Amino acid sequence: MAKLTKRHIEALEPTEKDYFVWDTELSGLGIRVFPTGRKQFVLQYRYGKISRRMSLGRFGAVTPDQARGLALEALVKIRQEVDPQREKQERREAVTVRELAQRFDEEHIAVRLKASTAKEYRRNLDLFILPVIGHLRVIDVTRADIAKYHHDWRHRPYQANRNIEIISKMFNLAELWGLRPDGTNPRKHIKKYPKKKRERYFSAAELQAIGRVLGEMEEERIELPSTIAAVRLLLFTGCRLGEILTLRWEHVDMAEHALRLPDSKTGAKVVHLGSTALDVVQSIERLENNEFVIAGRNPGAHLTDLQPFWQRLRGRAGLKNARIQDLRHTFASVTVSNGQSLPMIGKLLGPYPGSDHCTLRSTSEPAGTASRKRRVYFDQ
Repeated sequence: MAKLTKRHIEALEPTEKDYFVWDTELSGLGIRVFPTGRKQFVLQYRYGKISRRMSLGRFGAVTPDQARGLALEALVKIRQEVDPQREKQERREAVTVRELAQRFDEEHIAVRLKASTAKEYRRNLDLFILPVIGHLRVIDVTRADIAKYHHDWRHRPYQANRNIEIISKMFNLAELWGLRPDGTNPRKHIKKYPKKKRERYFSAAELQAIGRVLGEMEEERIELPSTIAAVRLLLFTGCRLGEILTLRWEHVDMAEHALRLPDSKTGAKVVHLGSTALDVVQSIERLENNEFVIAGRNPGAHLTDLQPFWQRLRGRAGLKNARIQDLRHTFASVTVSNGQSLPMIGKLLGPYPGSDHCTLRSTSEPAGTASRKRRVYFDQ
């Protein structure tokens, strides 16, 4: 036996059978010499009542000093009642972030989230998150990894913030499932980028342009009538796009002038309709075997994407950078302003069924309520 040095190890000759040479300075550290001439550093140790041996690396790739350092780290873990061999095996078999995402989908996204939210989660995972960190093992992901990831998306702050929130939820569940120690979520302490509000309100001239183009499109009979109705309902109700696109006829209460939405973003709610919005609903043709108010091109289905139509509409109306959600912002703005402006949207949009008696009512007031001061509460 002797201290394991580079010169000493190089001088060891292979035999017909493999054999061990042990270090004289660090108990348990040794070199294994195979008949092929390969030499492997090992650590012999006792964990509980069991004697075990673990590899520390091949001589040449690992120096004697490095092997000695690895052996010392392992011995420290043993004193802390951690079996380094078992830990090494668990690390080798540890699930990757991609595998975690699969379980996250099956046990959280598919079970607890609404269909639209689930779709967005999966999109973010597939396009933005997994291509970058999907190959990493869950136990190896550090705060530095996620901080760098967040920083790399600084040019798209909204997307960056959205991504780390999904990562945060996924790693919270990783702790719950025993895949990481408690309190080690790598998203912790990473500050989100400031949110820049992009609220835009259509002016009277812009509303006139929208109305003119909608009228022209109706006369041309090229666009789906349901797309035109969808834009008008968005502006006259203040609803979210998903609420209008998935609106079913069973949710329309003509008698009470209301939409009774069973599952909006904030839960069930009632949207009271002014006479103008009610006229828009009444003007929509109810298709046989289709339960949706805003019908799509496929039989029995609702419209799934209003963006292509909106791009054509805003292009013809000369509304650069106008977004669909600006219809909702405009509704809110007009509704909280003075009462005289409430009937004006319908007049500005131009003639269509019911436009001679345009009236908007706050979504917070029941049908038939008269009030000089109107208010709307929007959950952002």
